Amino acid sequence: RKQFPKKTVERRNTGYAVDVLLEAAPFTMGGDDFNFCKLIAGSEGTLAFITEIKLNLVPLPAKEIGLLCVHFNSIDEALRANIVALKYKPTASELIDHYILECTKNNIEQRKNRFFVKGDPGAILVIEFSKTTREQITEIVSQVEAELRTISLGYHFPLLFGDDSKKIWTLRKAGLGLLGNLPGDDKAVPVIEDTAVDVYDLPAYIREFNEILKKHGLYSVHYAHAGSGELHLRPIINLKTKEGNRLFRIIAEEIAALVKKYNGSLSGEHGDGRLRGEFIRQMVGEKNYELLRTIKRTWDPQNIFNPNKIVDTPSMNTMLRYTPGQQTPAFKTIFRFYNQDILQHAEQCNGSGDCRKTHLSGGTMCPSFMATRNEKDTTRARANILREFLTRSEKINRFDHKEILDVMDLCISCKGCKSECPSNVDMAKLKAEFLQQYYDSNGASFRSKLIANFTKSASLGAIAPGLYNFMVTAPGVSTLVKKVSGFATNRSMPTLHKTTLRKWWQKHQREKSRATEKQLPVAGYRLPGTGIRKLYFFCDEFTNYNDADIGIKAILLLERLRYEVIIPNHEESGRAWLSKGFLRHAQGIANKNISMLSPLVNAATPLIGIEPSAILTFRDEYIDLADDDQFDAAKQLAKNVFMIDEFIASEIEQGNISKERFTKEKRLVKLHGHCQQKAVSSVGSSVEMLSLPENYKVEIIPSGCCGMAGSFGYEREHYEISMKIAELVLLPAVRNQPPGVIIAAAGTSCRHQVKDGVGRRALHPVEILSDALL
Repeated sequence: RKQFPKKTVERRNTGYAVDVLLEAAPFTMGGDDFNFCKLIAGSEGTLAFITEIKLNLVPLPAKEIGLLCVHFNSIDEALRANIVALKYKPTASELIDHYILECTKNNIEQRKNRFFVKGDPGAILVIEFSKTTREQITEIVSQVEAELRTISLGYHFPLLFGDDSKKIWTLRKAGLGLLGNLPGDDKAVPVIEDTAVDVYDLPAYIREFNEILKKHGLYSVHYAHAGSGELHLRPIINLKTKEGNRLFRIIAEEIAALVKKYNGSLSGEHGDGRLRGEFIRQMVGEKNYELLRTIKRTWDPQNIFNPNKIVDTPSMNTMLRYTPGQQTPAFKTIFRFYNQDILQHAEQCNGSGDCRKTHLSGGTMCPSFMATRNEKDTTRARANILREFLTRSEKINRFDHKEILDVMDLCISCKGCKSECPSNVDMAKLKAEFLQQYYDSNGASFRSKLIANFTKSASLGAIAPGLYNFMVTAPGVSTLVKKVSGFATNRSMPTLHKTTLRKWWQKHQREKSRATEKQLPVAGYRLPGTGIRKLYFFCDEFTNYNDADIGIKAILLLERLRYEVIIPNHEESGRAWLSKGFLRHAQGIANKNISMLSPLVNAATPLIGIEPSAILTFRDEYIDLADDDQFDAAKQLAKNVFMIDEFIASEIEQGNISKERFTKEKRLVKLHGHCQQKAVSSVGSSVEMLSLPENYKVEIIPSGCCGMAGSFGYEREHYEISMKIAELVLLPAVRNQPPGVIIAAAGTSCRHQVKDGVGRRALHPVEILSDALL
C-alpha cells in the first residue's frame, strides 16, 4: 500500500486501483463492501467492455455562486494562497497562469472574457463559493481577502456573480484549447500534464518542478485544479526536432521521480496510457507492478481490451506524430498565415473536442457535426486530415488528395471555429486555401465556377430581370435549370430585383441634384445642411442584384437621420469566389477594392454595408489576401469598415441618434445572428440598433448556423443536411412565433432559409428600423 499515492492525494489514477480495493472488506475489517467497480474505474478500457453504468449523484450546489478571482505576481504566491483559501471550504479553487491569459488576447471569443483582469498578473486563482445568499458569499470572501492581505498575498480581489462568473469559467475551461495558439513548432506538450500531489505539498512540488525545467532551458504552462493538488503542466517543447524528442523523455523521467518523492500520482485524472504507462513500475514498485500485470492477464487473457496502455507499454517517446528531424516542405499559399505556414495553422488543433458541441450547448461551431454527429464532420477531423497529408504525402502537390476533399465537403465555412475554437483554427480559411491548391491539379467543377461567377451571371440577368426570374421560378423551367446547374430541385432560387441598387442610386442622385438646385423636397431625402456626416455605402453584389429594396431602405433611413450617403466606385466583395476556393481571383478583387477605397475611407467617413458576409471581408479575408504593398492599407481600411448595425449602434451610444425619432409601438423582435457576424463582429450591435424604438423588445434566437451558408444549401447533395442544421434550432423557433412577432436576420442566405423552411418572411434589421422611423 505504501508504494501507491498517499491517501491525501485526492486525484489519483496510477495503474489499477488495488490500493483502494484493499480498503474494503475482507482486506480491511469494517471496510466498505467489496466492489469491483473500484477496480474498473480508471482502468481505461483495458479490463472489460462496459455495457451499462450506474452513476452516483451528488447534491446540486446552493442557489448563489460567487467567484473570487485573486490576482498574484507569481504562481508560487497563488499556490500558497490556495492553502489559505481551502480553510474556508470553497467549492472549487482553480489556477490560470500568465501564459493562458496571454493566449486569451488572441482569441476572439475569450478576449471578451478578460474584463476582470487587472494589470499583468503572473497567475489568477479562481475561488468559488456556493451559498444560499450573495451576502453569505460576500462575508466569507471578505475574510479570505483580509487574511491574504495580512500575509501580502494578492493585489486585486474582484468578486463576480451571475453571468460574469459564467464567463470566467468559460475562460478557464478554454485553457487546453488556448494553448494551441502558441505560434510556430514549439508547443505545450502533454508529457506530465496531470500529476497530482497532496495539496499542502503543491507549492514545494511546483517549485522543484520549475527548477527541473529551468535546468533544461524550458518553461511550462500551469493551470487548473489547484484546490485538488493537481495542476495541468505542459512544458513548451518542439517535438519535431531530435533535441525536442530527447527533452520530452528526460522531462518525463525526472518529473516521475519528483512525483514519487512526494508520494503523488503521475496521473491525477487523464489516465496512464502509452504516455505514462512505462513509469508505473517506478511509481508502485516491482511487486505491485507484477500484480497489475496479473490482473490484466486474468481479466483479459487474450489481451484484446486496449492492450499496452497500463502495463507492458512501449517507450513513451515512440509512435509520435512526427519523426524527430522530419522535414516538411515550405508551402506557398495565397492566404497570409502569420508567423506560421498552413501546416502549422492546422497543427494548432490540439484535439480538445470543443467542435463536438451539440446545438443544446449553444454557439455556432460546428454545424455539420451538430447535424450528423459524425467525427468526420468536426473541425478537428478536417484539421487532422489536412495535417496528415501535408506532413506525409509523397505527391508534388500535397493538397492533391480526394480524401481531404471528402472530409472538407461538409465544412460550410460558417467561421464559427474562428471565434469559438480555443485554438483559433480557422477552417473556412484552410478549406478555401485547400480548394485553390486542389483546383491547381484537378480543375474546378462547372457548378463551382457558376457560383463563383454570381456577379457576372446576375449582371446579365439584370438586363431582363423578368425573364431571369421566370427561368428560376416557373415550374418545369426552373426544375430544368436546377438540374443542369446541380442545385436541389426542392429549393427555391433567389430572384433579381426589378432594378439594381446602383441604378436606383444614380437616379436618386439626379433627383437630389435637381432638388438642391430648386430647393424642392425628395422623398426620404433631407436637403444638405449642418450636422450631416458623410458615409460611404458598400454596394455588395447580393444587395445590388437581389436585395436592392433593402439597400434603398438603408440609404433612405440614413439620409433621414441626417447622413450624407455615397456609393463609391468599387468591385464586388468577392464572397462567392472565396466560398468556392478561387483565391487568386478573390485576391485580385481584394487588392482592387483596397486601392479604390483606402483613399476615401477613414474614421470621419467610414464604409458601411448591410450584407455581413460581404462587408466583413474587409476585416477578415482582405487582410490575409492583400499584397505586401497593400497590407498596411488593408489593415487601416479594416478599422473603418462596419456593418450598418455596428455604425448605428455606435451613433446611438454617442447620442447622435435618439429614440424620439422612432415609433412608440410595442413589438417583439426575434433575431437570428449571422455566422460571420458572430465570428468577426458581434450580434450585440444588432440588438442595440433594434432596441432603438423604446418599446421594441429584442430576443436573440439561440441558433447557430441557419444551414444555408451561401450556396451550400442550394447544392443538390447538401440540401438535406442544410435543412437538418436549420431544424436544430432556427426553424422550430420561428414556427413557434405568433404572426405579430418580427423575425430578423441580417444575412440574405439566412432569410432565404427561413422562407423555404417555414414560409415566413424574415426582415433585415435595417428594414425593421426603417419601418419604425416616424
